[in-house]
Amino acid sequence: MRKIHRWQRILILSLLFFTLVAPIIFVSHRLGNFSPAGRKEFVEDLTFKYRTDAVTLNSIKQEAGGGLKEPNLVIYEDKGFGSTMSYNSSNEKIDSKQLETSGDVDPDLKQSENSVTVANHSKSNGTNNLEIDEDQALLKETRYSRSGEKEQSNRKIVQDDQKVQRPVRRAVDEKVKEIKDQLIRARTFLNFAILGGNAHLVKELRLRMKDLERVTGDANKDTDLSRRALQKMRSMEASLTKASRVFPDCSSMAKKLRAMTYNAEDQVRAQQNQAAYLVDLAARTTPKSLHCLSMRLTTEYFTVSPDGRQFPKQERVHDPNLLHFAVFTDNVLACAVVVNSTVSFALEEEKIVFHVVTDFVNFPAISMWFLLNPPGKATVQIQSIDNLAVPSGMHKSGVNVQNSLDPRYSSRLNYLRFYLPDVFPLLNKVVLLDHDVVVQGDLSGVWSMNMNGKVNGAVETCQENEASFHRMDMFINFTDPFVAKRFDVKRCTWAFGMNLFDLQEWRRQNLTDLYHKYMQLGNERPLWKAGSLPIGWATFYNQTVTLDRRWHVLGLGYESGIGQDDIDKAVVLHYDGVMKPWLDIGIAKYKGYWTKFVNYDQPHLQQCNIHP
Repeated sequence: MRKIHRWQRILILSLLFFTLVAPIIFVSHRLGNFSPAGRKEFVEDLTFKYRTDAVTLNSIKQEAGGGLKEPNLVIYEDKGFGSTMSYNSSNEKIDSKQLETSGDVDPDLKQSENSVTVANHSKSNGTNNLEIDEDQALLKETRYSRSGEKEQSNRKIVQDDQKVQRPVRRAVDEKVKEIKDQLIRARTFLNFAILGGNAHLVKELRLRMKDLERVTGDANKDTDLSRRALQKMRSMEASLTKASRVFPDCSSMAKKLRAMTYNAEDQVRAQQNQAAYLVDLAARTTPKSLHCLSMRLTTEYFTVSPDGRQFPKQERVHDPNLLHFAVFTDNVLACAVVVNSTVSFALEEEKIVFHVVTDFVNFPAISMWFLLNPPGKATVQIQSIDNLAVPSGMHKSGVNVQNSLDPRYSSRLNYLRFYLPDVFPLLNKVVLLDHDVVVQGDLSGVWSMNMNGKVNGAVETCQENEASFHRMDMFINFTDPFVAKRFDVKRCTWAFGMNLFDLQEWRRQNLTDLYHKYMQLGNERPLWKAGSLPIGWATFYNQTVTLDRRWHVLGLGYESGIGQDDIDKAVVLHYDGVMKPWLDIGIAKYKGYWTKFVNYDQPHLQQCNIHP
């Protein structure tokens, strides 16, 4: 019995030995009989391929050509990845490490005496083959004749090659874009798989999506991607190929992608509307730091005695021989910049008189600011709109016609500009500056302008290539017969922000009553859009003289493409729009023109954490 067991063990061991040795002998025998080409084909059969639909390009016959070793110009176009690579006959070599990182295909070019064979090349470091699809690769071969025309042909090819763009790598974000496309396709197939009850495919696609999103992260360019991410891309491509075979209906895919496109467009529109609302809300909201500044200045104002609240040189505020500037504002810091910048560039600052008009709430803060920070030799007068001798119905008429809660349109200060002769009854001229401007030149030259019997001096805004371009019909309803009869839609428009007003001529033509008339008509029917600009166009129609464009450059509060030369030459920079320089939403590259006139070392600014 023991001998039987012993022989059984010997037999089993012999069979195991035979099963191990026989395949080795068989393979060695076959490899010994194979030619080098056959040996390569056999090895390729044993190699795992990531893309099952890839095939080897057939060899392309080449005419004999006087010892020509390889094609002069071969172009491969990888349509699947949207890139093009060209190889020249010169000894240009591509680093294999760079190709592994970028994911580019590295085909090995083999050429015999009469043929050129393009095949997959197995990397010596053990990496897997990368194959080029036959329908996605283009092989262009340049042939030469053996006649004496060879030299001329070579010269022509060199000239043509110079016109061809040098080989370039993929765009830096090409792989990232491909990953996003793969995720979109995967989501589409996932919907089909769920509806079709293909649980295995659903699980596989979800796993691929999760892996790809995890390894990609927040990458925005190819250099941010790891090699693991490229491996996950290939795995996802294999899964997508499998899904395309399960669901080959292109029409269903097109419908689904179209629906996803519409949904994405709706989401983009919703996001744009929300962003516009938030920007508008930010423009209408007082920042915490500016509110802090107003509160601190107001508190300090009421601790000062009545005698300490008086401004010096107030006898000059009615002198018509001086240069008078008016600013209507409820913003302490903005008003300070207007005054500081104007005085900084004034050739005769002792002749400058600033009339600052604000509301009752901000009157103490603005007064205290200029008591603590007097503007050099210039004179400052601070007034409250509630104490001015203007018609009692001016506020109501302005608010009703706009029917808006936006303070930019319903603010009383916004319509006070139409009552300048009542606000300054003893003055002959005044330059009105908005509180969102910066002065970077001497403004005394405006006063020497010949008004030619006109009331308003302003810069025109009717050039279509300018950021500040406006047309009359943008803000005025020309479908109304009253408007169409009295105004020309092609008339050139002009801007508020820096205006010279001849108050004597204003009083003579009684334009304030004309303003009231237009306001009343606007209450009865829609004639003007929101804001004081359209009603200003109507009131000063045929009463405006054109100022040189260098006096006033607009658009710094909404347009980021204003020419640097225009900014440098401008006397007044206007931050019209919602992106004010004192807000976080302000255009960064324009803020420097404004912040340089703010003394950030001032204690109140530091206490309220106001920094550039």
